[in-house]
Order: sequence, then C-alpha cells, then structure tokens
Amino acid sequence: MMRELPAPPQADELSELIKKKVAEAQTAGGTRETVTVDWNEQKAHVDVIDLPLSKLYFNPSTHRIRAQRSHDAVRDAELDQNPWSADSQDYLRLLLQASPTDTYLRDVDFDALKESLDEFGQNDPGLVTHHGVLVNGNTRAAALRELGVQSMRVGVLPESFTWADINAVELSLQLRRDHRRDYSYINRIIAMEEQAGLGRTPEQIAKDFRIQVRTYHQERWILATIRELIKRSQDAGGEGLRLVDWEGAQERLKELQRLYVKLETLDRDQAEILKELRLAAILLNFSKTDVRHINEDFLKEGLEQRLLSAAPGSEARPEAKPAGVVIPGLGVEIPAASSAVADMKALNDRLLRAAAVVRNKNDGNEGLDLGNEVKERAQSILDDARKSFDEAIEAAGRSARLRKRKQLAPARLAEACASIDQCVSDLVQARTSRSLDEEAFDDAVVKLRGSLLKLAQQAGRGLQDPGDGVAWLMEAVATEGPQ
Repeated sequence: MMRELPAPPQADELSELIKKKVAEAQTAGGTRETVTVDWNEQKAHVDVIDLPLSKLYFNPSTHRIRAQRSHDAVRDAELDQNPWSADSQDYLRLLLQASPTDTYLRDVDFDALKESLDEFGQNDPGLVTHHGVLVNGNTRAAALRELGVQSMRVGVLPESFTWADINAVELSLQLRRDHRRDYSYINRIIAMEEQAGLGRTPEQIAKDFRIQVRTYHQERWILATIRELIKRSQDAGGEGLRLVDWEGAQERLKELQRLYVKLETLDRDQAEILKELRLAAILLNFSKTDVRHINEDFLKEGLEQRLLSAAPGSEARPEAKPAGVVIPGLGVEIPAASSAVADMKALNDRLLRAAAVVRNKNDGNEGLDLGNEVKERAQSILDDARKSFDEAIEAAGRSARLRKRKQLAPARLAEACASIDQCVSDLVQARTSRSLDEEAFDDAVVKLRGSLLKLAQQAGRGLQDPGDGVAWLMEAVATEGPQ
C-alpha cells in the first residue's frame, strides 16, 4: 500500500539545483514551457526544466510495476527497506524494461519506445518531485539512459506535495484517454485497491477509471481471489506465486467472477467447486474457450470426480464429514464447506504449490533454490493435472457439441414458428392496406408445403409411436402423397 517515503540521498542539494533551474526558467526571456497537472479534481501549471538523468530517481511507488515487483521477493524486500540504494534503483530499471506478463522477458513496447525516442527525441516532458523523484516518465527515463542521453525535460511538482498527492498525480496522468501506454491489468486493479484504501467511494473510483461500479466490484473480487491463491500457494512459509503470475488471465478471471456470482445464490457449493476448477484450469494455462466448458453441465456429468480420482493421493483420502465452525462467544455453529468443496480446494492447493515451485527460478538468490528434484516432481504434478484436465475438458466439449446437435432441430423449428407468427401479423397489415402481393405470397406457401412434406418424412422415420406433434404433422401432409 502507499506510504510516505524518506527523502533520497543528497535531497537538499538536488532540491537547490531544481529551485535554481526553475527560477532561471521563470526569469529568462521568451515563452516559458509549462505542463498542467491534475490531481484530486485540482489543476496546477508547473515549469519545465532540464535535469541530469544521472540525478533523477525512479519512483518506488509507481503503479506501472506494482505487481511486477513480486518478480524477486528478496530484491522487493530490499526496495521496501532502502528504495534509493543503487541495487533498488537498478531493480526498478529492470522491471521498467521487462514484459508485464513475464518479467523474465524484455518488453517489446519498451524497445519500441526506445526506438521512438532515438528517432524523434523526447516530445512530452516527464514530471518530478522537488527532490528529483520521477512521478511521470519512469519508463522514458530508463530508455533515455540506455540511449546514453544525459538530460531529461521534466515538470517540477510543488514542494508542498505529499506522497498522497504524488500518487494522485501519477494516477490522473495514467487514466487520461490519450495516454500511450496503459498500466498492465494487475497494476490497474491494485491502483483501484489503493484508492479504496484512501477512503474513496466505489462511485468515485469507477468514475476516475472510466468503468461502471459493478465492474469496479468485479475487479476487487478478482484481486482478492488472486491474493488468496498466492497465500494458498505458499507451502510451509516458502515462496508462493506472485501477482505477476496472473497477468494475461484478465478475461478468464472476469468470466469466472460472472459465473460465480450467478451461481452463488442458487447453490454455494456448486459455485465454489466451479470456482476452484476454473482457477486450476487458468493456472494450467488453458484457453478461454476451454475454460468455458467447466460449467454446470461439467458437474452434472461428474467430470470433476474424474479429476479428483486422478489426483495424487486420492486413494488415501478419507471420507469424513467436515466439521462445522463455531463462532466464539455465541456458541453458534456454521456448517463447513461440503466434502466435495474441501476435496476440490485440496486438489487446487497441490497445483498452486507445485506451480509456485516450478516458477521459482532462483535468479542466483541464496536460500531460494529448491533443487532440480523438487522442481521435477512439481512439474510432474502439473503435467499430470494438465493431462487430466485436458481429457475432462475434451469430454465436456464433446457433450456440449452433442447437446447442441440434439437441440438444433427443435431450435430451428421454434425460429420458423416465430417467423410464421410474424407473417400472420404482416399478412393482416398488408391486406388492410391493400398492399399484399398475392402471387408472391402463394409461391411462398407452395415452398412451405414442400418444406413441411420433407420435414414430415424425416420426422416420422423409425418412430413406432410418434408424439402428438409428429403425428399431427404426418397426418396433415398425408393427403399430399409421396414427393
């Protein structure tokens, strides 16, 4: 969460340099360059000056890489303790260059920005505090440093600005419609959480982020779910999954939330089971269309039992009735989750912990290397689970296609009935206005007769005891004779 940061080293010296340059810009002849800053529905026009890039600090509180900071737990902790050290600043530089969805890869958008700066130079000024901490332009500063540029044009925020004001300015700049590079998905919902922590209402936050209030609540539900999964992935206090591991799952998580909300009031256990199943499928990186097959019909066909029976240790799982939860002081017992929900959560916990082990790449940090044998065992758990999920999802897909074929003919006939009903209304209106084309209508009825004859022939095939509808159809066209 947002906090007040200490002043960086040599803050007074840098502050004096900034004041001097601002004074020179204000007294120099010609047109002064300024930039307008919006924050908390207020505006300020600040002067733009040139500052040496070597003296500027990357902002440890920037929302742009909030989720990506979990890339390396050790360096993230150091960044919290000493945000202005050379190592912490280098870690921020690394994250600003990294892909939001895979921090082990370099971001292609960063390279595109670097090429643009190399070709056209810096078009828009950045923004700094009076101590030289970058509020806007962190990524540009990283790219300019790689290019060997010595200085950067920046607007200077008033000295009275607190860190709350600074964060509000950054968020306001980011949420402008014309901003060139959006926050990643997880960073965006973290920013919403931070705004809620400042006491702002859902309506205010939704307005700032240009979303509906229900979308805001959906995003908060997703972030809470991700934080819960991260906690569950930590085995005996070890390294767990990271926020950045869920980048790229935006649409699948949103569809999960919509399904969960729909089912929760009808059948809480069913909603919880499907939630765990879909989260496991997302963790195993199944596509959005595959994850959609995990629905109510998936449970009706008992496919979740196939997954449970294939899970490691399923043979030894005792069938015990879950104990209820007693509320302290009231003596009231609330029923615990059903055994089916508990079993599914246990399966998902194994997958979460295995994924945390596999995605722990050590990066040379002492005490984090879990060994090849442990990682191979964890990878085997994930591979076996993916195979089981793949088979279950394929079976669900086949069933869905079969249901669709079964329902297709009745659905087509229902559409035809709706068209005929509309035709009756159109016929009455046409005759009332004397605008009916009698010849064209007669031709259309002849075509209808032919279609009904063919339908009757197919509908009556192989039926010893047809239902009322098919019997009527066969009787109605019997006088027409064979076609």
